[in-house]
Amino acid sequence: MKKLDKDRLVLALGAPLLAIVAALVITSGVILVTGKDPFHAFYVMIDFGSKSDSQVWIINKAIPYYLSAVAVAIGFRMNLFNIGVDGQYRIAAFFAAVVGGALTLPGIFQIPLMIVVAMVVGAIWSSIAGLLKTTRGIHEVVTTIMLNFIAASTVGFFLQDGRLAVKDGNLFHTADIPASSHFFFIPTDPDPIYGTIVIGVLVGVAYWFVLGRTRFGFDLRAVGQSESAASASGVSVKRMVVTSMVLSGTIAGLVGMPTLLNASYNYGTDFPAGIGFTGIAIALLGRNHPVGMALGALLWGFLERTGTQLEFEEYAQEIVGVMQGVIVLCVVIAYEVVRRYGLRRQQRQVGEELAAQARTSEKKAEVSA
Repeated sequence: MKKLDKDRLVLALGAPLLAIVAALVITSGVILVTGKDPFHAFYVMIDFGSKSDSQVWIINKAIPYYLSAVAVAIGFRMNLFNIGVDGQYRIAAFFAAVVGGALTLPGIFQIPLMIVVAMVVGAIWSSIAGLLKTTRGIHEVVTTIMLNFIAASTVGFFLQDGRLAVKDGNLFHTADIPASSHFFFIPTDPDPIYGTIVIGVLVGVAYWFVLGRTRFGFDLRAVGQSESAASASGVSVKRMVVTSMVLSGTIAGLVGMPTLLNASYNYGTDFPAGIGFTGIAIALLGRNHPVGMALGALLWGFLERTGTQLEFEEYAQEIVGVMQGVIVLCVVIAYEVVRRYGLRRQQRQVGEELAAQARTSEKKAEVSA
């Protein structure tokens, strides 16, 4: 057991270390090709990213990224590819903003109501893909991509002056939610941290507990590993597919809440888009683990924050995008390499043990004879 635990620890540490080294080497090579000094670039990023205002910015940016990653990871654990998180959170945030701007309830009632509306809308939108997969056999990638376009078009239709939005200069946005419904902030210097970080923590804990410590989570992971084996053990595969898509959409509905409740206080044409696709990368980066995805979200925010400073140092603005892509690819490849190495090592150890047992049996037989 001690040897096994030691081997598992070495393999667990080997994958991220291999990914980090590979990412640094490849990124340095890319920067060198552009004629710039990679060591100076890394120094600029670390120096600027370690400033207190940058740290707050990174944390606030990481909250919706983390929620998006968890929504994607729920599908991944079920062997489903929910590429529609982007559309789910945008349409959910829009209708939550409409409800919040139309009511003037006390914040203790209105904030939970807006959050519930966002979760329900996200769940309904994602359930369409789950139902189409189980009843018509349509792959979830196809339906969720189409639903992204439908969600964007639906929001665009209602986000017009005289419908569910008002015009403010060159922008259109929903009515502002009342000040009593603004989410709290955590006072830090020089800028405060969004209080919606609490939502992110609660979602991460719930994700860890439900998928790792409950019968439902076991069934969900079992279906993701082998539908036939899960079905033979009495698990309804179709029900689990729909349920996992609904859960994924429910969490996706929360992605827009940090911006809506802590920053913009309305949904407008400048509301952030593309977070759902970023969540896919972060889920891969964090290996669908709640802590790994949190670190991945912080890393993504760090790269975006420090990337702006690189531009002032006359580095190409595409460098950050290259870094993000290289890191994700290195992590995926490194974990697969380590997994295959560990599997071959385990097979070799089992073969050696079986051979040793066979030799022992032969010796006993010779002694008996």
